Amino acid sequence: MNGLYPFAPHYLEVRGRSGNTPEAGGHRMHYVDEGQGDPVLMVHGNPSWSFYYRDLISQLRSSHRVIAPDHIGCGRSAKPNDRHYDYTLSTRVADLGTLVDSLDLRDVTLVVHDWGGMIGMAWAARHPDRIARLVVMNTAAFPLPAGKAFPPSLALARTPGIGALLVRGANAFSRGAVRYCVTRRPMSKAVAAGYLEPYDSWAHRIAVHRFVQDIPLKKNDRAYPIMKETGDALVRLVDKPMLICWGLKDFVFGRQFLDEWVRRFPEAEVQRFEDCGHYVLEDAGDEIIPLIQKFVDDRPRNHPDGRPETQPMDRSA
Repeated sequence: MNGLYPFAPHYLEVRGRSGNTPEAGGHRMHYVDEGQGDPVLMVHGNPSWSFYYRDLISQLRSSHRVIAPDHIGCGRSAKPNDRHYDYTLSTRVADLGTLVDSLDLRDVTLVVHDWGGMIGMAWAARHPDRIARLVVMNTAAFPLPAGKAFPPSLALARTPGIGALLVRGANAFSRGAVRYCVTRRPMSKAVAAGYLEPYDSWAHRIAVHRFVQDIPLKKNDRAYPIMKETGDALVRLVDKPMLICWGLKDFVFGRQFLDEWVRRFPEAEVQRFEDCGHYVLEDAGDEIIPLIQKFVDDRPRNHPDGRPETQPMDRSA
């Protein structure tokens, strides 16, 4: 495992709940902080952790400062129970903001995947002045697109009773991800073990389940207002250079999500990978990492009105 994830640990205490209650104590958020230079902030999803970005971190740290946190309950961060931590989107966004403020990050290249898109873009839309570039991989930051059905496997994981047994008892959600979220080739045993390492007990799988339960589908869902607010506010980021790398065999974030990103960010550089799944960085890392390296190294030219100019490109792998 150390050979796959050779990064020194860093920790930051974040508040678990709002208010001055006895349960409002802090929890240790683990994060990677490697290299020097312009910052690249990588925000992971569920049921992964900063391990997802390990090869990208190794590549970029020679030229950039790379920061990759583990959300509370994930990876090597603390895994408190519900009494001590509010496992919902608003808390996740606040945690990310606490990290960015503590490190005083400016001119950030934000890299997002899965839940990292909703969390990262919610923060970015509130702080567009701190964003330099955006890298988007199989994620969303807006409501479910028209014509996209909610996957039955996620619906089952949200079902009271049986969902907890499957996700927290049998670890079916995490085990399913390492098997079905790659499509080019099976994940190696060592890499699969890396993804599963933090989620080794019922107690340690709490965030995996809470993330699924927190997916905002209806207006009365707790995370829905922030999702709606963020979707409406993405226009504040439309002038930022964006690179989209998308696995088209993703059964969760299908083509409808990609089409919505392209509609909202028509100047984005789009790289489609026809034979890749949800963990697109696992399937096509050898192709995607050089694209990201070039993207973060390039200095954008300016339009006559001063806005950054990108070169849209569309390639099918």
